[in-house]
Amino acid sequence: MQPLHLDRYNPDTHHRRSVRLREYDYSQAGAYFVTICTMNKECLFGNIRDEGIVLNECGQVAADEWLRSAYIRGNIELDSFVVMPNHFHGIVIITCRGRGVLQYAPTDDKTPFRSPSQTIGAIVRGFKSRVTKRINTIRDTPGESVWQRNYYEHVIRNEKELNGIREYIMNNPVQWELDEENPACAGKKVLCVAQR
Repeated sequence: MQPLHLDRYNPDTHHRRSVRLREYDYSQAGAYFVTICTMNKECLFGNIRDEGIVLNECGQVAADEWLRSAYIRGNIELDSFVVMPNHFHGIVIITCRGRGVLQYAPTDDKTPFRSPSQTIGAIVRGFKSRVTKRINTIRDTPGESVWQRNYYEHVIRNEKELNGIREYIMNNPVQWELDEENPACAGKKVLCVAQR
């Protein structure tokens, strides 16, 4: 048995700043905007053609699994979403308080490591996991990462903001030539026109 190398952890370089709101209960009813990027921003899901997304098989998996989320979790509704070549945007609405509503049989086990299954984090983790499993089956790449760690979320606070985010999602394929997630735009400070 090899000794643990605790010296490998360096708090100055091995830290991740949370993008979540402190003390916010992400299982409470409300609308949430999420963005999830592919590993290394690989254009895995399809191409933009004529200002619209043309999904390939992997992109269709992502779209199908997002829609499936509403069937798996009875306390959510899905709103606008788009699968882009290397990322995903979606609005999920939690319709009722879900904390403690676990998707497995209740037990007396109260370990602190069990996370509630109805938070935004759990919804995103489940989605990412299902997409990864199916894509790795398609590509015969067991254990490969499809997604970057973490995700971006935003708590939608009012109807005006909801409508603005819906518009952003709808227009995302049209704006691909200017999108910072577009590899053709990487590192450029000026407006980018992607190669088609």
